[in-house]
Amino acid sequence: MKKLLACTCLAFGFATMGASASRAECGDVTIASMNWQSAEVLAALDQFILNEGFGCNAEIIVGDTVPTLTSMVEKGEPDLAPEGWIDLLPEVVGRGVSEGKLVGAAVALSDGAVQGWWIPKYIADANPDIKTIDDALKHPELFPAPEDSSKGAIHNGPAGWGGTVATAQLFKAYGAEEAGFTLVDTGSAAGLDGSIAKAYEGQKGWAGYYWAPTALLGKYEMVKLEHGVAYDEAEWKRCNTVADCPDPKRNDWPKDTVQTMLTKSFADRAGPEVMDYLNKRAWSNATVNSLMAWMTDNQATGEDGAKHFLEENEDLWTQWVTPEVAEKIKAAL
Repeated sequence: MKKLLACTCLAFGFATMGASASRAECGDVTIASMNWQSAEVLAALDQFILNEGFGCNAEIIVGDTVPTLTSMVEKGEPDLAPEGWIDLLPEVVGRGVSEGKLVGAAVALSDGAVQGWWIPKYIADANPDIKTIDDALKHPELFPAPEDSSKGAIHNGPAGWGGTVATAQLFKAYGAEEAGFTLVDTGSAAGLDGSIAKAYEGQKGWAGYYWAPTALLGKYEMVKLEHGVAYDEAEWKRCNTVADCPDPKRNDWPKDTVQTMLTKSFADRAGPEVMDYLNKRAWSNATVNSLMAWMTDNQATGEDGAKHFLEENEDLWTQWVTPEVAEKIKAAL
């Protein structure tokens, strides 16, 4: 019995040493949680998986795109930015990578951040011929303006948004006014959301600017209209995003790359298993939209959302880690 007890204690000791070694190898990790819902839940998800699955000592710190990515390059901290909108800082990110200070991992949002013009799915289903902006502009009667139902409406975002400028320029480029449409100023983000919610509640027509990932698109199923042309970067910069440019051309709306970024120092010490996870961990707009809708409806925190995702999407996240790590995560839920 004493031998058995001794063996058991020895085995427990080795197991504890193994866990401690794993935690020591991964070490302390700082994770930037940006001030919007999708970034908050992804940061919480990484914290939970790194701590419970890999034995790290990960903590969340408050961040935002520009200061976080700049600090990672110039100061080597924080260690991890799960949702890095790298297209907003191409020069800083490019310099960080070229100088060996920054490492890119998985494209966190697998289908990219999406902006453009959308219509409700029930309108798309009832009118299968409407797939592009031009198709929609042939039917102003399906998208009545709130102040004048004899005209169609394209709903725009608030003043000051880049998407609002681009929508106004595309409105001109596609000849929407000549097609019988008016550009509606929704006044605020809440006004834009409210116009979609009102249309959905009455099963009415709606067309206008929106983006993903968002909780609203997880609640109200919308279909993005195709632009019918290829993306021209030079033209987009020259005129599509310049408010007073007089001659905008038709153009596709570029997707923003949303990539997980790490400091080189953390990438070097994280170990191959952690890096394999961070190189695989990605989810789609549809997954994030649905998760954020649940968080909004339940007034949930990022931590709540992360646990909900892990409980409801085992088939997805178990592809990111080994079976052994997956069992640790399941046991911690």
